[in-house]
Amino acid sequence: MLTFQLSYDYRCPFAKNIHLHVVTALRAGADFDVEFVPWTMSQGYRLEGAPDVWDDPERDPDHLALAVSISIRDQQPELFLAAHEALFRARHEQGLALKTWSDIERALSAIPVDLALVEADLRTRRPHKVLGENFRRFERYEAFGVPTFVVDDDATFVRYMKEPTADENASTTLVTSLVALMSTQRDLNEFKHTTVPY
Repeated sequence: MLTFQLSYDYRCPFAKNIHLHVVTALRAGADFDVEFVPWTMSQGYRLEGAPDVWDDPERDPDHLALAVSISIRDQQPELFLAAHEALFRARHEQGLALKTWSDIERALSAIPVDLALVEADLRTRRPHKVLGENFRRFERYEAFGVPTFVVDDDATFVRYMKEPTADENASTTLVTSLVALMSTQRDLNEFKHTTVPY
């Protein structure tokens, strides 16, 4: 079994690509133990003296999709993978900003999520607290973006350019090879094509 943590923010297209590969691999039966970790890109851009973004109700629209996903992950876990994929696709394929409840309803319309339960959870601000706790947890790794893998207490940022194809095994092979590289080649600090390959 491969065990790893993987951060996400629905606003990032590269997070979408690698998360869809992980989701595809899991559905194909990959032996992965994954902790999906919500992380916000907004914290690094807050104004000096402003509250942490997860504690600032004015920033709630920016984090609505993350908060919804946290609620589903924790309270309706059997629906998380489907909701996770749907939110990424809604943001990057349908062009939904995911900043309003109507956007969330539209994004999740094909999934039997109990949205009343999600709304009740959001009113307590529990998901926002979880978001903050996860952000602080990843600070020890000096995480700067998504998606960041954590394997054996070592963090690696990955930018993968393409989403999955119909070949589910290819997604399993990709994720397995990435995690293997992270766990066995820690001296490899940067490996980057000098040009985008298409």
